[in-house]
Amino acid sequence: MPLHRRSVLLTPLALAAALLAGCATAPQPDATPAPRAPLKLTILHTNDHHGRFWPNADGEYGMAARKTLIDRVRAEVAAAGGELLLLDGGDINTGVPESDLQDAEPDFQGMNRLGYDASAVGNHEFDKPRSVLLRQKAWANFPLLSANIYQDGQRLFEPYRIFERRGYKIAVMGLTTNDTAKMVLPDNVRGTEFRKPIDEAAKLVPELRAKADMVIAATHMGHYPDGNRGVNAPGDVEMARAVKGLDLIVGGHSQDPVCMLAENRRNEAYVPGQPCAPDRQNGAWIVQAHEWGKYVGRADFVIEAGRVELVKYQLLPVNLSRKLADGTRATYTERIPEDTGLRAFLQPFQERGQARLNVPVAQADGVLDGDRSTVRKQPTTLGTLIARAMMDKMGADLALINGGGVRDSLPAGTITYRDVMKVQPFSNTVGVAELTGTELLDYLRAAARMTPGSGAFAQTAGVRMVIEGGVLKQALVGGQPIDPQRRYKLAINNFTALGGDGYPRLREHPGYTDSGYNDAEVLRAYLAARSPLKVADFEPGDAVVRR
Repeated sequence: MPLHRRSVLLTPLALAAALLAGCATAPQPDATPAPRAPLKLTILHTNDHHGRFWPNADGEYGMAARKTLIDRVRAEVAAAGGELLLLDGGDINTGVPESDLQDAEPDFQGMNRLGYDASAVGNHEFDKPRSVLLRQKAWANFPLLSANIYQDGQRLFEPYRIFERRGYKIAVMGLTTNDTAKMVLPDNVRGTEFRKPIDEAAKLVPELRAKADMVIAATHMGHYPDGNRGVNAPGDVEMARAVKGLDLIVGGHSQDPVCMLAENRRNEAYVPGQPCAPDRQNGAWIVQAHEWGKYVGRADFVIEAGRVELVKYQLLPVNLSRKLADGTRATYTERIPEDTGLRAFLQPFQERGQARLNVPVAQADGVLDGDRSTVRKQPTTLGTLIARAMMDKMGADLALINGGGVRDSLPAGTITYRDVMKVQPFSNTVGVAELTGTELLDYLRAAARMTPGSGAFAQTAGVRMVIEGGVLKQALVGGQPIDPQRRYKLAINNFTALGGDGYPRLREHPGYTDSGYNDAEVLRAYLAARSPLKVADFEPGDAVVRR
């Protein structure tokens, strides 16, 4: 059957209507997009959580009160027509036994309920085997970010995440200190490469600047005023100076409130509730919120016409308190109530941990000092006690432990297994190295070079050292000069034996033996055998003299 084409005839009126319709849909060559309204963006940040999901005995910090505070800020920002991102600077793991014994599940699950958008990967995320880290990644509803950690040539984590808020794009890049490899057990990072964060940032920042309106680095590198970092790897100040194009660095690792008195001069005596001015280097603001959820940092920005302006910055204390003359405590600012829902969710985790930890171990007539502010700078009673416990267990002539391996003090009165686990939470093992006097002197020279204030600072027993300007001038063992030809037994843990904190590697030394004894259990047994303890018996005296 033949096909016929049908002709369609338009009346003049229909033709005119068709032409008008075509004109209505045609593109306008000189039309320009409407300008974007300025974006009010609030960045909330924390860092170095270290297992503190529950408030301490004085009712300070804790995730339930933190949630109340964050929810209040969210509501305020939303009411003002703004947007919000919640970021963390890493080290979610390690520090409180209730968390450590449960692989930080309450902490990751709690962060989900607080609504975190992203977290940097901290060095303590590698404290346990890779299987635990993979489980933690699965628990987290937010990305763990690090651009400089590689496994078999591929990045192990997302390098960055781009968030969109009201048509604006905010790039958040993660970076992790390249000191990590020497700060954790090598078996936990076998085949893992920690490249220099500054090099990775230099590659990524130009790419992110082309994609986003604001570029943030969530880092676990440390804030060292004016870049004075001692033996530590380069931190946030050095990175900001080296890499142009960062708007904000949300930091962690050094566990300080970054509040500046003047350019390159940090307020080391910052009081909760006081105004806080963040650091600024090469156009980048640098912030850090101390540790443990003691504060939530708040940075309010306006992004408009290619400019990112910091309008206001605050450190918001989470029920931090001071002791009054009558012995009671008072919060520095208004007390924040705990979120009842989150408190109820975390309660079973707390109870399971408490049941395993509230077992009395010993009695002491005073506090055995393991506070971070002292144990990394000078010999302390607890540093001496731990080293003696290692000596005793291994039948050694002397002992050494890195100050960073002592995580808390032991209280006066009853000491529980929980207290012991807070002091030594890493599940390290104790070993002994049999060294010639010459080898021992070389090892002690390396210890003498460790900068006071760093985690590498040595706590010792059985040895007296005189150090001048970081140089070992004299070392006595058993009250006698070290004989180069004699053999000595040095008790250390497997962390330092593996070269942790930059110590000479001794694991492959033919005279080294790893006992397999857990360090916390060695300490527990020593305390129990000598209870009640007198603090005066562990005063270091002139064990280390620095000139």
